Amino acid sequence: MDRQYTKIDIVRSILDDEIKQINDEEQKRCAYVHLYGVGQAAAFLAMKRGFGREFAELAEIAGMLHDYSKYVLNDDAYHAEKSAQHARTILEKGKVFEVDDIKIVCDAIYNHSRKQEIGNAFCEILKDADEMQHFFRNPTENYFFEKERVQKLMKELCV
Repeated sequence: MDRQYTKIDIVRSILDDEIKQINDEEQKRCAYVHLYGVGQAAAFLAMKRGFGREFAELAEIAGMLHDYSKYVLNDDAYHAEKSAQHARTILEKGKVFEVDDIKIVCDAIYNHSRKQEIGNAFCEILKDADEMQHFFRNPTENYFFEKERVQKLMKELCV
C-alpha cells in the first residue's frame, strides 16, 4: 500500500523549510522538539478524549504552529497572536483546508497562552498538549510538574 500524504505532511513541509532557515542551532533544535512534540501530544489527547482522526489531525497541526512566532521568527512578544496570524497564512498557502478548519486552528493558537481561561475542547487540547510537552521534556523538573494543568493531565493519563 502506498503512503498517504495528508494535510499534516503539507504543513510539515512548509514548516520544515522555515525551521531549517533558523541560524541558531539551539533555537532550531528547540523549534523541532517543541513544535512537533506539542503537535504529537495534541493528536494523542484528541484521540484519547474520544475525537476522530480528522480532529486529531487538526490538533496536531495547531500544535505544530502554536509557537511559530517564538521559534521561527524569534519573536516572543504576543507570540500566540502573531503565531495565529502566521498559521492562517500557512494554512491558506496549503490550499487544502476548509475555512472553518482554519478558524478552529487559528483560534486555538491565538488563545493557547491563556492557560487560566477555559475554552472549547479544541483550545483545551492545545493548551494541555503545550504543558504536557514542557513537562515530558524533563519529568523531574518541578516547575512544570507542579502546574495545575499538568497535575490534571497526570490524573487523566496515568490513573
